[in-house]
Amino acid sequence: MEIRDAVREDWPAIWPFMREIVAAGETFSWDRDITEERARQRWFPEPPGRTVVAVDGGAVLGTAVSGPNHEGPAAHVATASFMVDPAHAGRGVGRALGRHVLDRAKADGFRAMQFNAVVETNTRAVALWQSLGMEIVATLPQAFHHPVHGHVGLHVMYQLL
Repeated sequence: MEIRDAVREDWPAIWPFMREIVAAGETFSWDRDITEERARQRWFPEPPGRTVVAVDGGAVLGTAVSGPNHEGPAAHVATASFMVDPAHAGRGVGRALGRHVLDRAKADGFRAMQFNAVVETNTRAVALWQSLGMEIVATLPQAFHHPVHGHVGLHVMYQLL
C-alpha cells in the first residue's frame, strides 16, 4: 500500500465509497444527501489543506483530508477526516492513513492534531485513534443523530505532536 497526495483524477474512485459512507449516516457528520460537487469541494481544500489517498495496485483504498483546524492564533492545531472504502476495511488502511497524516502534520509544523467529531458508536475508529495516541478530551452528549442508535455522543479527540 502506498499513500500519496491525491490528484483530481482520483475523485471518480473516491466518490462511490464516500457517497456510501455519508449516505449511511453512521460515522460522518455531513448531510446524508450531499451533492458530489459539494463533497469534492470539501475533500479537496485549497492549501494549506491536503488530501491523500491510500492506493494498492492502482485501486484507491481510502483517503484523508487535513489542514488547520482554525485560523489565526489557533492555526497551529491541525484537523483531519478519513474515509476507507468498506470493501477494504480491516486491512490497515485507516491506520496507515492516520499515521501518515499525524507524521505529516508534525513535519509541517503543527503542534497538535484535533479530531472534532468522532462518533462514539464508531468504536473501531475510536480504538484506532487512541492506539495512535489520540485522547478523548470531551464528549458532546447526544450531538450526533445515528440512524440506528438514535442520539449518541461525539468525541473531540486531541494529541500534542
